[in-house]
Amino acid sequence: MKKFALVCGASGAIGQATSEQLARDGWSLYLHYNSGKEAVHKLVNQFTEQYPEQEFLSVQADFSEADGAEKLESQIFSLQAIIFANGHAYYGLLEDTSAIEMNKLWCVHVQNPMRATALLARKLRSNPISYVLVIGSIWGEVGAAGEVVYSAVKGAQHSFVKAYAQEAAYNGIRVNAIAPGIIDTSMNSKLNEEEREELASQIPLQVFGEARDIANMAAFYVSGQADYVTGQIIRVNGGWYI
Repeated sequence: MKKFALVCGASGAIGQATSEQLARDGWSLYLHYNSGKEAVHKLVNQFTEQYPEQEFLSVQADFSEADGAEKLESQIFSLQAIIFANGHAYYGLLEDTSAIEMNKLWCVHVQNPMRATALLARKLRSNPISYVLVIGSIWGEVGAAGEVVYSAVKGAQHSFVKAYAQEAAYNGIRVNAIAPGIIDTSMNSKLNEEEREELASQIPLQVFGEARDIANMAAFYVSGQADYVTGQIIRVNGGWYI
């Protein structure tokens, strides 16, 4: 019997790396995107050729819209795991952040992921064990000046994980989050070389993480090898915050 996982934000660096690892591990995948249609369709074609006994479907939904979760849910059938790797950073002082931008960040990172989980919970609990995994952030734990609203919504993701893990445990749903530190993706492309070196010097391992570091951890938590773990925020940050 095929096992299906939904990867939200599959067109991004972490979402793509996670999708690649899950496909290698035998998962059939729903690959979600908002605007990254070309990247996701390329993945679907690649995976279909590499893993002909699995299924790969692209699904589109805009999580900045109030009905994003409903649109996503209408495209999902069998499901055992959800990985929320969607989202975007926002840089700016709190007093310069508009209400529109605040609402967009909330919808993308909190409202629609929570609503999607609620809508898809019935499908998840049809399995003896199922998984919800959120890609949070180190800023959801410690906060960051210049990224106050982003830090706040990431903190809300972490709180959701801790609360929903308790509520969903009876139904066999394991709920966890990964809190990455600095990962070398386009989200951090605005950093110049001097800033990169300064940040790396603050990390005990002295290097930025890579998307595959998060993908490997995500794959582990839905592998069946960590089924006694739920409600946890897993720090993957090179020792930057312990």
